[in-house]
Amino acid sequence: MLDSPDRYGEIRAAIEGKPALKRFYLEVYREYRRVLARSPGTGTALEIGSGAGFAKEVVPELVTSDIVPYPGVDLVLDGTSLPYPEGSLRFLCMTNVFHHIPDAGAFLREAERVLVPGGRLLIADQHVGFLSRPILRHLHHEPCDPEAKEWAFQSAGPLSGANGALAWIVFRRDLRLFRERFPDLQLERYQPHSPLLYWLCGGLKKWCLVPSCAIDAVLAADRLLARLLPDSGSFVFIELVRR
Repeated sequence: MLDSPDRYGEIRAAIEGKPALKRFYLEVYREYRRVLARSPGTGTALEIGSGAGFAKEVVPELVTSDIVPYPGVDLVLDGTSLPYPEGSLRFLCMTNVFHHIPDAGAFLREAERVLVPGGRLLIADQHVGFLSRPILRHLHHEPCDPEAKEWAFQSAGPLSGANGALAWIVFRRDLRLFRERFPDLQLERYQPHSPLLYWLCGGLKKWCLVPSCAIDAVLAADRLLARLLPDSGSFVFIELVRR
């Protein structure tokens, strides 16, 4: 079952057993650290949807959390109803979580509420680019509907429910609407990245086409391709600042 906490061992083994996949997550967690360094000095730093990841090894001050009671997370919580008072977080982050949130508007309202002025939200998620669109729509196991009219969807569970196009919908297709609804959350960047690495290493599947000796070369190709053709990115860093 996708939503079972019993999958922790399986997911962690996939990450630890595939150096290319672990490097993908390491690059994301390093981005956490860079954005946290630009955040205010007071307040909590919270990761939502920590799952079986290892963000705390890279950013020790993070409070880890998940809606699924995975072993080792600091808190079990729902991102649409955060147990924090107003203006108490300096940094909020998540990786491949946003597209699983069944009511993106509710989450963004919570982020707007709990972040201190100047606090930052970093969303690392899927991007519907020209390379990833056919993969996400036809080959990936999660639903992906770039034509969805709403930012919400019916969810059967925290991991089994998804719209893989959600980040692209909210922060690119519907950017004007986002700005109208959340004037206190300033979009500082929408940066597609990693066209190839995740797919070539097979994600959480058992196979991998990237040996350890080729990781740096694939990363270099990813960076060059994303710089020359920004819409080639399969993933995206979305950085928002609380006004």
